[in-house]
Amino acid sequence: MLKNKIGCKMINKKEFLLQSIIKAYIEHCEPIGSTQLKSMYDITYSPATIRGYFKKLGEEGFLAQEHISSGRTPTTEALKQYWLTKLNFKIEDINLPALQYFASQVEVSVFIKKEKSDVLNDIINVDNKYMILEFTSFAITVKFSDALYRFLQDMVGISTKDILKISKDVGAYEVHDAIMQTIQNSDFEIFNYKEFLNLALNYNFDELTINSFLKGEILDRVDEGLYFEELLPDDYIGICHYCKVNNEDVKMLVIGELPKNYEYFYKKITTF
Repeated sequence: MLKNKIGCKMINKKEFLLQSIIKAYIEHCEPIGSTQLKSMYDITYSPATIRGYFKKLGEEGFLAQEHISSGRTPTTEALKQYWLTKLNFKIEDINLPALQYFASQVEVSVFIKKEKSDVLNDIINVDNKYMILEFTSFAITVKFSDALYRFLQDMVGISTKDILKISKDVGAYEVHDAIMQTIQNSDFEIFNYKEFLNLALNYNFDELTINSFLKGEILDRVDEGLYFEELLPDDYIGICHYCKVNNEDVKMLVIGELPKNYEYFYKKITTF
């Protein structure tokens, strides 16, 4: 048995070699052979022993080999299982300049939205023409109507998030859109959105899906954790964290291809 360098869990030879080849593949973005892997990490096993375990891992669906003489690559399933064990940490603070730089370097897209605790504090009727909705940290103006005024009076003391949902459900779209526009303009940022647009074009995302990402609505649908095919194409991953930027609470969603070096990315941008 061998000790995994990432933690204290004891792993067997097969698991150790699988983790090693995944790490090598992520770092070098090319198929990895037995001799190459042995040299990279100074592994004590012979190339023949490594090849034997590679064969078993291939039969189990964790490694693929394009040609009989070529090296191996981890499968989508192997990469998913790898990240499930490696990306289950908590984040404290994000370094924003580092995030902007390394999102481009690692080729991932990052969506950040401030976690607001705003509530509706008051509604001011302006001569039966307009209404000013005063929230904790911002205000919006909408056209007056008796029905909408009565509806909004029942919303005083309710959170922005709940008002957004309720106003959309009942068709109060002017209120919903005015709140969303204010929040998006001040509280939502995308870093390296080019990678997301390439993803959207390559996989023919519909307009509704594209807008849900570019307007930040996707962040209202996810909680902290890892997301795969339920959110993105099969060879992509989404990682959602609650953390802080400049001492403000945010929700952050990182998306990219499975073989990207996420451990390196998080090491460069975060305080754990």
